[in-house]
Amino acid sequence: MRVWGRFAVSLGILVAAGIFAMRGVWPWGEPRRSVVALPELFRETVDTLRRGETLSDLFIRQGLPGFALSQIGVTQGFNPRRLRSGLVFTFQRRFTDSLPTRVMFRNAPDERTALHLLNDGWYPVPEPIHWRAEPIVLEGGISSSLYDALNQASVDSLLAPEDRVRLAWDLADVFAWQVDFSRDVRPGDGFRVLAERLISEDGEVRYGRVLAGQLIIGGTPYSAYRFALPGGNTGFFDADGRSLRRAFLLAPVQFRRISSRPSQRRFHPILGIIRKHEGTDYAADPGTPVMAAGDGVVVRREWTGGFGNFIELRHANGIVTRYGHLQDYAAGLATGDRIHQGDVIGYVGSTGLATGPHLHYEFRVNGVARSPSSADLGTGDPVPLALGRDFDHERARLAMLLSSPAGAGLAVAAGTLPGSTTN
Repeated sequence: MRVWGRFAVSLGILVAAGIFAMRGVWPWGEPRRSVVALPELFRETVDTLRRGETLSDLFIRQGLPGFALSQIGVTQGFNPRRLRSGLVFTFQRRFTDSLPTRVMFRNAPDERTALHLLNDGWYPVPEPIHWRAEPIVLEGGISSSLYDALNQASVDSLLAPEDRVRLAWDLADVFAWQVDFSRDVRPGDGFRVLAERLISEDGEVRYGRVLAGQLIIGGTPYSAYRFALPGGNTGFFDADGRSLRRAFLLAPVQFRRISSRPSQRRFHPILGIIRKHEGTDYAADPGTPVMAAGDGVVVRREWTGGFGNFIELRHANGIVTRYGHLQDYAAGLATGDRIHQGDVIGYVGSTGLATGPHLHYEFRVNGVARSPSSADLGTGDPVPLALGRDFDHERARLAMLLSSPAGAGLAVAAGTLPGSTTN
């Protein structure tokens, strides 16, 4: 009896299901239908804009009927004639299409352009490239030059050789008021630097900026911590919150290499006699910009014979700086002009009695030649009192990162590098 009962129930369910199916309804609601979106598949071809080619030439080589800009592209001001040779273009084709419908090229470190095919031509769309910031720590001894030391402290996978050059000179610029890296560095000196490298969404790596640094030069320790000030300004401060900026730069040229130190008796290479040499010679390529070492007034801008094209600046407190053998003066520079520290006043040359391009630089106090590093230039301005607590927090954060093991990227939480150069 029980068997016949179960059979009757099962038969009833089957009959009911058949009826509901014929009517197109379901007693327990519609069954879920999962929709799967299949990604559109592309194949890519890479080509390079060659010297002397137009964009149309490149497109024809890829099987397209030349390049025509859509009206929207015209109104946006896109000019294909300004594209330089060597740009790499990626042509994307759907697997169902024979011709490309999207073309991409990289026009800046932080941006690429995508060309989309419309009915009346190609439409350019800028696409930002997003970079994330990652701190790295490098350290080492300085035996010959700062660049050689940084080059040995890093590998290509961490920073490319050209990025290590930029890091070396940026670090020199941070300490430009404390250390002249072309003459103050001695074997046994050392550095430790916290820098920022940027990694793109495509895995590219490039150098960002210096965040903090520590130096030991001639047994003297120096420190620097990057700190943002109101108004969008950023400066470097020592551990006590004093700005590294001083009244005078120690060296008036960048990419510096010293060729002759101050000497009371020096054999003059042209005159062939022993002659007093009051100053420092900085060998540099012709045309290298020469900067004013400090704020001042132009009191001489003239040809002087031995020093060729010559500039003398008068500063406060009886200080005078002199710049000789210049190739030329900065455009518009005239006697009586007020100059600010870092302004370009001329360019390295070999005018006058010079055997090669270099800058002769003198720093004089009350008429006596002195070394800028031995002069009392005061202390830097302190962090504003209202920002003291913020600076202490930032210095502690940077000091903690700076003490991390050297030679690798540091894993830090997102957002811990304020002001990073990212999109």
